[in-house]
Order: sequence, then C-alpha cells, then structure tokens
Amino acid sequence: YVRRVWDHELGVQTLTPIRPLTDRLRVWQNLTGKTIEMFVGDVTDYDFLSSAFKSFEPEAIVHFAEQRSAPYSMIDRKHAVFTQVNNVVGTLNVLFAIRELLPDCHLVKLGTMGEYGTPNIDIEEGYITVEHNGRRDTVPFPKQPGSFYHLSKVHDSHNIMFTCKIWGIRATDLNQGVVYGTMTDECALDEALINRFDYDDVFGTVLNRFCVQAAIGQPLTVYGKGGQTRGFLDIRDTVRCIELACNHPAARGECRVYNQFTEQFSIMDLARLVEGAAKKMGFPVEVDHIPDPRVEAEQHYYNAKHSKLIDLGLKPHYLSDSLLDSLMNIAIRYRDRVDASLMLPQVNWREPKNERRLQMSMPAKSSGMETRAEARAKKA
Repeated sequence: YVRRVWDHELGVQTLTPIRPLTDRLRVWQNLTGKTIEMFVGDVTDYDFLSSAFKSFEPEAIVHFAEQRSAPYSMIDRKHAVFTQVNNVVGTLNVLFAIRELLPDCHLVKLGTMGEYGTPNIDIEEGYITVEHNGRRDTVPFPKQPGSFYHLSKVHDSHNIMFTCKIWGIRATDLNQGVVYGTMTDECALDEALINRFDYDDVFGTVLNRFCVQAAIGQPLTVYGKGGQTRGFLDIRDTVRCIELACNHPAARGECRVYNQFTEQFSIMDLARLVEGAAKKMGFPVEVDHIPDPRVEAEQHYYNAKHSKLIDLGLKPHYLSDSLLDSLMNIAIRYRDRVDASLMLPQVNWREPKNERRLQMSMPAKSSGMETRAEARAKKA
C-alpha cells in the first residue's frame, strides 16, 4: 500500500497497470484455490508486527518491507530520515519479534549489492579472509554504500549479524542486484497478477527506462560515461533464490550472505543491447550521455562472486535477445501510459534538498478491468 502512496507523492505510476492488492488476492484464489492472508499494518509498529507473527507462527520470514530507492532517500533530509527509520527500525522490530516469539524462525532478508560499493578488488559473498601483520581472520566484507538508502541496508546487515551472534537467530542476507522482468510462471496466469515496471527517475531501473525511451522515440539517457557496472537478475531468479534460501535454512546463530544476481552489465552494455533490440523491431535509437546526478565512479573494476545460490540449485535465466524483446514489447504495449517528463533525473546527490514536480500525469488504469479469471468465474 505505501508503495502506491509514494507514486502519488512523486507524481508517477508504474508502466504496467497494477490492480488493488485485494483484487490480486481474489484473482489468485480464483485461479489456484489457494488463499493468501493479508495483514495491513506498518512493520515499524511492533504491536502490529508481533500480533501478526503470533497469529500464524511462521517457519521463515521473508523481509522485503523496506523503502528500496536510492534516489528517494537522497531527495532531502525528510526522505533520508524516513528511509533510515523505516528500514532500520522495521528490521529491528522483525529481529526482536523473532527473538521473543519465534526463536527458531529463519529470517530471509533482502539486502543489496549496493552495500559493497565498487571496490578495486573482487567482491566476496559477505565475508573475506584477510592476513594482516602475521594474523589471519575472516571478517565481514568492507561496505562502501552510495546513498542513505544503501546505508540503511548496511545498518540492517550489521544488526542482523549482531543478533545472530548474541541471540542465535538464523538469518540469510540476500544481497540482490538489479531486477528486470515482470513475469513469473504464477504471474503469467492472469494479467491482474502482472508485476510493476517502473521507469521514472526515482523508482525506475535503468533497463526499464531504456526500453521505455526506445519505445517512445526518446534517446537513451546514460549517466556520465556509462561504465558503472552492477549485477542483474531476472525476476524469476529472484523468486527462486528466496525459495532456495527458505528450503535450506541457516543454522542457529548463523548469518549467511548470498550475492543474489546472475550477470554483470555496465550501463553502456545495456544501452547497446536495448539499441540493438529496438532497431530490430523498427525503432531507431540514439544514446545521449548526461551529467551523472550520483556521486559514483563512472568507470571502475567490478567482479562480484555469486556462486552460493548456484551451488544450492539456481538455474539462471540470462538476459537473452528474446527476453529483451519481451521487455520492449511491454514498453510498446503500455506506452500510452508513459510520462516522458519523468525520464531525466531530478534528484542530485550533491544537493541536500531537491525539488520535484508533484503532478499525476494520468490516472492509473488498474481498476475496472475484467480479468480472465473473473470472466470465467462469471460464466461459472
């Protein structure tokens, strides 16, 4: 629910029409016969959270309830404070609830590869063994976060590691890369279950933005030199990684860290891929370099290890030509919902206060659509 509030605050909407959550749950039940119980509340409200935990005593908790945008956290003081309070306090509440109510429960927490930054050495999965002055130890890998959002994730990781040590909590910290795609096998059952496709300058991802820009004839906007390199993964692999982590829980007192991505791309790599895919579909594309609003290395070494989830059984879906075509087709299908003014960055890392326009360009089209499941239900 709060994610949609942020859309209205910023004057943006996801490219794909998203139905209300109650509708999505109803459609899922109609399709599968399975019921997902919904609790409406705030994870920073401990009374609400502990009450929810008591009601069904989970074996594992998958914690994604955080503000996830680096640009959002950099808008101004208010947004930085909100991001850190929401994320850090929410995670602390989850940890305390586990300790007090469900001490054997396994926490699967969404982290981010952005915790590591872009060091000039290989990035290990959570820990690194070092030798210094004749001594040897395995320690947490150094963190160099690049925004107040990424800092909140580092604080989470430290709090999780600490409570594993003192309380014996089981935890898996999934340091995830950038996710692309809108469909899993389950979501493909009905259009009402489609996932978000964010392309704006605050919550959008670079690959989504490039696909939308290509679909509407805008140049692809590359920040700076375009050598910024990150880990990426398909949304189907995201879901599979969570399943693998849950099915292979950490031991009591163990804080595992998995780097959750399948491929590395630079911004220019992605621009060239989208340019090629768009041209094959008859969309001529230009690439523009604009000043980087972030304070980051625009060209750098990047080699992150990511073997642990593969070892558990992950079979990656790589960014193939056919998958790029599917992303382009989504952008083309819904391009009448695009607000072209939302492509250029309006949040500058160097400024303590950024002003954004607050105007909803067009209403969401998520209500009033009859889904295949609902049509079948009516006929029945």
